[in-house]
Amino acid sequence: MSEDETGDTAPGDHESESPAKVIGGLTVGFVLASLLTVAAFVLPTTGLVYGPAIPVALIALAVGQMGVHLVFFLHITTGPDNTNNVLALALGVLIVGIVLIGSVWIMWHLNHNMMPPGMLERMQR
Repeated sequence: MSEDETGDTAPGDHESESPAKVIGGLTVGFVLASLLTVAAFVLPTTGLVYGPAIPVALIALAVGQMGVHLVFFLHITTGPDNTNNVLALALGVLIVGIVLIGSVWIMWHLNHNMMPPGMLERMQR
């Protein structure tokens, strides 16, 4: 069974697609990404979502945005020929996670171990 028979392809994934179909897929991705971006800016300024739930709604919109970019622009699918792409993406996410968690950890330890400003002034006298 080929990949086309299973339907596991991303828009614009094959070189044999017509340019009109590729541009159509990219246009759909652009429209979806634009709608999600506008929604993320409009959501906090309106009363559509309960105030404390706004961060959760923004996270949901961000995850949707990432999904749109992965499928429509990076052509990531679950097909066997995309294993290298998925592994490269996972490595990138791992490196970014390590950098972010390490930075927050370092800043927390610096804040915890720094001397309060009042005590520093008393020591200088």
